[in-house]
Amino acid sequence: MSKTEIINNFIVFEGLDGAGTTTQANLLEKMYSSVNMRCFNSCEPTKGFIGKAIREVLSGDIQVASGTIAKLFVSDRHEHLYNPDDGIISRCSAGEIVISDRYMFSSLAYQSLDYGFDRVMELNNSFPLPEQLFFLDVPAEICQKRLSSRDLIEIYEDHVLQESILNNYRKSLDIYSNSEMNIHILDGTKDKYELGKIIWRILNPGPIS
Repeated sequence: MSKTEIINNFIVFEGLDGAGTTTQANLLEKMYSSVNMRCFNSCEPTKGFIGKAIREVLSGDIQVASGTIAKLFVSDRHEHLYNPDDGIISRCSAGEIVISDRYMFSSLAYQSLDYGFDRVMELNNSFPLPEQLFFLDVPAEICQKRLSSRDLIEIYEDHVLQESILNNYRKSLDIYSNSEMNIHILDGTKDKYELGKIIWRILNPGPIS
């Protein structure tokens, strides 16, 4: 792949629904706070106006044409990155650490089911990469058990789809394996606190006070 810009201080968590990305993002935020390091914890879809529309589609409340959800994610991601007031690039450039629960790799994994991997890749290949990518590797059947306790099941949270999504994740990780982004594939079945400590040691910003 061609050389892609890396955003320093930008950390992304990826994995299947139920893999624990939100849990680890929250734990990492707490760890940074404990050593008084500036940190902003974010997610995709965002909480902005485009992200809210995406969540309505994901919940099944709104039906859209093939490709619409992939393009909505691209618009939401663009705003997430480039908003001059509180976008990822603005924050990271000011020395703040930004954590995101999901990024463009989720689009490659999920929206490729509907719109095709190559087309989703084309929509996203101009976006800069995070400095650190953590992929929490959890078998689909374990994720399904974790999801069973949720009140709301989204459109992609089906066991058969999850296997296809996992394959798309592996394909995207392989594509970016030669990039300058640091890719960490971790066993997401570990105890969440043990996994959090592993992630902290990899980043190694200093001891926890």
